[in-house]
Amino acid sequence: MELSSINDAFDRVTKKQKLSSSKVQEIIEQIGREIEQAISRIQSEQDSASPSDQKMILNELIAKLKEIAPLRQLEGPQKELNVALSKYTKMLEKSFTADISKSYRDIDFDLQIVNQILASHLYREGLFDVGDCFVSESNEPEAATDRAPFLELFQILEAMKSRNLEPALKWVKRNCKQHGSELELKLHRLQFVEILQNKSRDEALKYGRAFLAPFAATHMADVQKLMTALLWADRLDSSPYAELLSSTHWSKMAEELTREFCNLMEQSHESPLSVTIAAGILGLPYLLKMSSFTLGNRLEPSSVDFKLGLEFQFHSVFVCQVSKEHASADNPPMILTCGHVICKQTMIKLTKNNNTKPFKCPYCPIEVEGAQCRQLFL
Repeated sequence: MELSSINDAFDRVTKKQKLSSSKVQEIIEQIGREIEQAISRIQSEQDSASPSDQKMILNELIAKLKEIAPLRQLEGPQKELNVALSKYTKMLEKSFTADISKSYRDIDFDLQIVNQILASHLYREGLFDVGDCFVSESNEPEAATDRAPFLELFQILEAMKSRNLEPALKWVKRNCKQHGSELELKLHRLQFVEILQNKSRDEALKYGRAFLAPFAATHMADVQKLMTALLWADRLDSSPYAELLSSTHWSKMAEELTREFCNLMEQSHESPLSVTIAAGILGLPYLLKMSSFTLGNRLEPSSVDFKLGLEFQFHSVFVCQVSKEHASADNPPMILTCGHVICKQTMIKLTKNNNTKPFKCPYCPIEVEGAQCRQLFL
C-alpha cells in the first residue's frame, strides 16, 4: 500500500477531529451563554424576585439546556471521528509490520559510544539543557565535548536572527581566513545592505570603504554591485538590486556558516544520528520485504543491496560482498573480466596467491584469471 493512501486516511482523521472539536467548542459557548443569561436575570431581580421567580428562571434554563441536547449534537461528529480513526489504525496495522526483528542483526553496541552519539545530537540540535541532563544521568562526562563549540554556533545563529552579524564576523576572522573562505565577504555584504536599508547612505559608504575595499582585488564584480546600489539608497526595494533585500540570503548564510563551522570541527553539518535514522526508515520496508523470503531465518543486512538516494551518498565506498570488508588502500577493489568487483584480498584467496590460476567469479559462472583483473579506482 502506498504511503499516499495512508496520508489521505490521516487527513480524513484530522478533518473529522477538527469538526468534532469545533462542534464541542460551539456547544460549550452556547451553554455558557445560557447560564450567564440566567445568572444575570437572577442578579438583576434579586431584590424584587421571590424564590418562586428564581426557581422559574432555573427551570427555564434547564429546559433550554435540554433543548440544546449537547450529547445528541456531539454524538454524530464523535461517531464519524471514531470510524475514521478506527479505519486509520487498521490501515496502519495492515501496512506496517510490527515485528521487525528479522530485518536486523543483533549487535553488541558500545554503550559509551552510543551515549556520546546521543549527547552530540542533543547539543547539535540546540537542546543544551536536555543534553546536560542526559550526560549527567548517563555518567558520561566525555560525551559533553561537543557542548562548547555547538553552544558557540547557536549563539552566533541566534544573533543572526536579530540581524546581528558581529559574533559571526568575529568567528570567521578567527577561524576561516587561512582557509580561503568567502564567508567574511558574504557577511560584510549582508551587513552593508542592512546599513543601506535601515540607516544612511553615508554610513553604508563608510562601511564599504572599511570592510569591502580589501576584497576588491579578488571580488571586483561583487563590490561594484554593492557600490552601485548606493545610488538607490532610498528606493532599494524597487531598484535593479532589490534581490539584495531577500531574506533567503540570511537563511543561506546561516546554513553555509553551519557547514563551515562543522567542517572545522571535522564533523558532518547534519546530525549523523538523524541521517542514520532517516536511512533506516527508507530501508526498513525493503528489509522487511526481503526477510519474508528467508523462510523464518534472520535476514543478514550486509547481504542486501538497495539504493537510498543521492542525499545519502557522502563519499565513494566499496564493500566486498564476499568478505564483507570495506575496500582500502591495502585492500582495493578489483574488477574482474566479467565486470563484477571483489576486494583484492578476496581475489588472492580465490586464486590461492597464484595469478595465473583461473577461478570462478563469486557472482557468475565465468572463470577469470587474477592477472587479467584490474584495480578499480573510486
